Amino acid sequence: MPADEALSTLAHPLRGRLVRQLRVGGPATATELARTLGTNSGATSYHLRRLEAAGLVVDTGEGSGRRRLWRALDRHREWYPGEVAGDADSESALGFLARDYAAHFGEQYDRWLDVASGWPLPWQDACTPRDATVLVTTEQLAAMTAEIAAVAERYRRVGQGNPTARRVAAYAFTYPLDLDRPPLA
Repeated sequence: MPADEALSTLAHPLRGRLVRQLRVGGPATATELARTLGTNSGATSYHLRRLEAAGLVVDTGEGSGRRRLWRALDRHREWYPGEVAGDADSESALGFLARDYAAHFGEQYDRWLDVASGWPLPWQDACTPRDATVLVTTEQLAAMTAEIAAVAERYRRVGQGNPTARRVAAYAFTYPLDLDRPPLA
């Protein structure tokens, strides 16, 4: 399926939530996903089939009868504005996904803040928000972003098998601060 079709398939509020839930929670049935996400299993089944057609989720084949077990594909796909420039539908879908991604981060981090005080202090310290301001060219920013992604990939499964390990989300947002000064290139 062309990237723009997969992109437009994913740019739907429930479909994005389904893929995220399968990535975080692991394989699940449409009924389990519907219960978790507060929707109905019919709509969930429909959207899972659309995601499957787009190559974003797969039926594991481990279910029985109508009880299909779904999982998100391990590969992660990123779309860049330069890839979809000039295609209004894909540009709109990418804009939706970016805003949905940012909103999802805010919701998840708010959930963490609601319970953080009940976690051990070393976890609270490690999850303290950080930010940095850097002065870079687009090439330097691309290199920095790639380096951050490489570090995250290196740690992706490092805690596997350790009972004290917990899954954590690592988000990277970069954006210009000088919005009143358009770039030269």
